[in-house]
Amino acid sequence: MARKPVTRPRKIATQARSRATVDHLIEATARILVKEGFDKASTNRIAEVAGVSIGSLYQYFPSKEALVAAVIERHQQQLMQTVRSALDRASGQPLGQAVRSFVAAAVQAHRLDPRLHHVLAEQIPRVGPLEKLETFSRENFTLFRAFLEGTRDELGVDDLELASFVCVTTIEALTHNAVLHHAKVLTEDRMAALIEDGARLVTGYLQGQRGSRRRRARVD
Repeated sequence: MARKPVTRPRKIATQARSRATVDHLIEATARILVKEGFDKASTNRIAEVAGVSIGSLYQYFPSKEALVAAVIERHQQQLMQTVRSALDRASGQPLGQAVRSFVAAAVQAHRLDPRLHHVLAEQIPRVGPLEKLETFSRENFTLFRAFLEGTRDELGVDDLELASFVCVTTIEALTHNAVLHHAKVLTEDRMAALIEDGARLVTGYLQGQRGSRRRRARVD
């Protein structure tokens, strides 16, 4: 039976020079994944593109899978920084406005490096050592759940855990497909309209029966 590659780094770089070496290796891995694909991302090829000796590569990473995992982790951190900033700004906003901020942030996050995001999300084989790696962090669900806790008086749903799953999954699917698969047809005006429509979709779900009662009250 083939031995499964290890996805954890051998050691953590602490000195400035060693951190620079690790950065070069991770950046080279990302470039190769985008331009040449996962199969071409051998450790020898990564070391060559990074301008690092193969011995130095193995000093920090035991396999190409470990380097891919490092690329995914770094990409996750960039995405989450955008999402966290949006949720911080949304604190205290009315529900509809806050959800719109979150949808807009999801679009912005997917636009950070769409070609890399596409490769990581759809082309990396999710088997063996990479099976449990995610490009969309579970932290999004935790953050959105905390946001919902602060807006309970505007909600028409009771199960906030389920609501967080529905909303985050919906927003991720919508923005992922819009940015990565339909960017050529979605002009800036259409993307702005998509953000507004997505926000109304999610807000309507969150308000549920409460939103319906408010609309009926206005009609009456």
